[in-house]
Amino acid sequence: MSNSLFSLAFGVGTQNREGNWLEVFYAQPLLNPASDLVAKVSEKLGYQGGNQAIAFTSNQATELADLLKNVDSAQAALLTRLAESQRPLVATLLAEDAALTSTPEAYLKLHLLSHRLVKPHGLSLAGIFPLLPNVAWTSQGAVDLSELAERQLEARLKGELLEVFSVDKFPKMTDYVVPAGVRLADSSRIRLGAYVGEGTTVMHEGFINFNAGTAGPGMIEGRVSAGVFVGKGSDLGGGCSTMGTLSGGGNIVISVGEGCLIGANAGIGIPLGDRNTVESGLYITAGTKVALLDDQNQLVKVLKARDLAGQPDLLFRRNSQTGAVEAKSHKTAIELNAALHAHN
Repeated sequence: MSNSLFSLAFGVGTQNREGNWLEVFYAQPLLNPASDLVAKVSEKLGYQGGNQAIAFTSNQATELADLLKNVDSAQAALLTRLAESQRPLVATLLAEDAALTSTPEAYLKLHLLSHRLVKPHGLSLAGIFPLLPNVAWTSQGAVDLSELAERQLEARLKGELLEVFSVDKFPKMTDYVVPAGVRLADSSRIRLGAYVGEGTTVMHEGFINFNAGTAGPGMIEGRVSAGVFVGKGSDLGGGCSTMGTLSGGGNIVISVGEGCLIGANAGIGIPLGDRNTVESGLYITAGTKVALLDDQNQLVKVLKARDLAGQPDLLFRRNSQTGAVEAKSHKTAIELNAALHAHN
């Protein structure tokens, strides 16, 4: 068996009364862990390969901590703390980035995104929704919906209040990880699995879904849907202000270049190049017909918005007299045609 793994993490989580996992917290997930670490863990937990979530006891956590002291001191220290747990423990080992098969696996991949170890759409999340149970996120943690009424009664009889914050498949990111260098005005609007780059500010109405995010620095005042990555493509340059809706999905990544502005109640369904502006209230889909104007406001051609994907220095606006969607550039018609031919 190879000692090469895609990812490894030790976690503590919540199970319902039937022993089914509701959620898992991984304090220090690893991407491409060292082979000697994998060898020690495999020996102790009986790992035989593949993608597995292996439950382990507090005693095993102590034994693992001793084995790893001279291999990985940080993981050894974590296991020492996990040995104190009264909650179920799990080691999740991923030999490859494949379709998900268990709830602990799903939570590990969400952690990898929010810990900034992998960028949006850098992981296979196939099959994630059936593996994330819909649970009540409460002041006492995750509660199985079938057990909620009884837990609420138990709390009341003790003179306590079991507060339910949401009923959802995804918890909020900040209950699991708070990335360095961010400002989050309302953390309930950022799901676990969001990638929030350093220097990002998310205002009160901002929202970031799982498998989406921003490279930073930048400001998010609108909705960043799954599949959207705000930044300079795969670069971490950032510097974008968004107040509208950025919609992605499927295998499409909607990237937003450096120095962009997406106005209030605006939205995009195409990647934007650097220094683009989308005026307030304008929603651009890939199939939107756009009149491309040059630096003299002369029509160059009418084309679909997808043909302008990734082009820099464009102002997208709606003509107040004709209602036509226009894209204005500071370039001449010759330069625009040349840029479009080079891009396509």
